[in-house]
Amino acid sequence: MRRRWIAPSAVVWIIVAAAFFLIPLVATLLFSLRSIQTNKCCSGDAYSLIIHDHQFWATIRVSFVLSLETIVISLLLFVPTTYWVHLKLPRLRPVLGFMALIPFVVPPIVLVVGLLNLYKGAPDWFYAKPYGFLATAYVILAFPYMYFSLDAGFRSIDLHTLTEASQSLGASWRTTLTRVILPNIRAAALGGSFLTLAIVMGEFTIASLANFKTFPTYIQIVNESQPYQAAALALLSFLIVWAAMLALLFIGRGRPRPAQVAATR
Repeated sequence: MRRRWIAPSAVVWIIVAAAFFLIPLVATLLFSLRSIQTNKCCSGDAYSLIIHDHQFWATIRVSFVLSLETIVISLLLFVPTTYWVHLKLPRLRPVLGFMALIPFVVPPIVLVVGLLNLYKGAPDWFYAKPYGFLATAYVILAFPYMYFSLDAGFRSIDLHTLTEASQSLGASWRTTLTRVILPNIRAAALGGSFLTLAIVMGEFTIASLANFKTFPTYIQIVNESQPYQAAALALLSFLIVWAAMLALLFIGRGRPRPAQVAATR
């Protein structure tokens, strides 16, 4: 067999992309390792102060729970909707695509002001709590990322054949969606979930204007007066988001199931 060599131009672009990605991280790491007292390298004072700050753990928990809540609500809303549109109402696909572009056009500052006025007078458990108001706003922000990921996943499978085969074996609509369709679009659902997680963990404008304490607002507060801690916090947030994405990928894969001949009634 003949060995396949990587083209020199491809190697150059890989090196450029790696440098573009790694140089800012290395620079941030070196800056975060400076001592707070002596301003010299290397020290872990900034990381120690951040890890022992209870606000760090409180805000990271709020943002992470919001991320999971947004992912679950988005999947529950958009998977059945996209499935039904692809299966029965293909003429509505352009309408959904246009609606998914609206969050890109409307600035977050306009969105949060409109939502604050819209939900004024709502119960305190929804209006005054991040898990109610912010989750609603974040589902809107995640709409285009989740929808276009799911739309690409549904277009990549033979939806009508899978549905007809499942129903011909006696499966209900719920069984067809959860045990036949959903495993075939798992990669698309995970892709939309990754993007949603990154958006929620980094969203600042809506949380700040709505006066909620989340992880991005905590980063901004630290960044105003503590530069070394802010650099350490930026790296920690990067690692936390990547660890959460890997955990989500591991959970989403699950264990392979043996092939089944007939669907469950």
